[in-house]
Amino acid sequence: MNGRTAPPVLPPPLRAGLALVAALATLVAVVIGFMYADHSQSGAVDTWIVDPTADSVGPPWRRVALATDFLGEPAGAALLVVAAVTGCLLLRHPRAAVLVVAGAFLAVATTTLGKHLAGRTIHGGSLSYPSGHTAFLTTLALALALVATGRLGLGRTAGTLLVLAAALVAGAAMGWAQVSLSAHYPTDVLGGWCTALVVVPATAWLIDRTADRLADRTDDRSADAGRQEQL
Repeated sequence: MNGRTAPPVLPPPLRAGLALVAALATLVAVVIGFMYADHSQSGAVDTWIVDPTADSVGPPWRRVALATDFLGEPAGAALLVVAAVTGCLLLRHPRAAVLVVAGAFLAVATTTLGKHLAGRTIHGGSLSYPSGHTAFLTTLALALALVATGRLGLGRTAGTLLVLAAALVAGAAMGWAQVSLSAHYPTDVLGGWCTALVVVPATAWLIDRTADRLADRTDDRSADAGRQEQL
């Protein structure tokens, strides 16, 4: 299997739809960032959902929240990434492995930059917007859902539903944990979720485009070598 015949990590039927989703997610993330820039307390939307300044869950659900939160911590995130990359390589899908690593890195980097740009804080100084934990887990779920869509040969509608459902489940799970543990405001979670919806499609498209260009160059060199041998 060469680079050109390797399956794309962003299935062609999903490209237009996910590009639109990414554009909308960018708009939402930017708007929320401006709304709560330099704020240090709950907004109206946050308070309507839940008061994030006090722990809202007790045992045994608190243990579930802590376990979910661990998946976004450095150790837990590393374990998830290694497991996902290993699975992608076993499936002989190197582009997907690259997406997992690059997507996770870019999601964390983007949310870290976003925190400093927005300047929103919680608990007296901890930067909170957008949620990096939520962005990371959603990114991983999106990447794996794209792999599943390609492997199953799903069309535009079914594939898009699978990808968005995976993102919703992962984002909701981590978002619930972050708000329950008072680590983030609800709108921080929404911002992190939107970040993943932007990062993953863009990264997947770049990986496919780069891999295809490299494969074309390799094919051209092979063709030139073949012609020279014939001469």
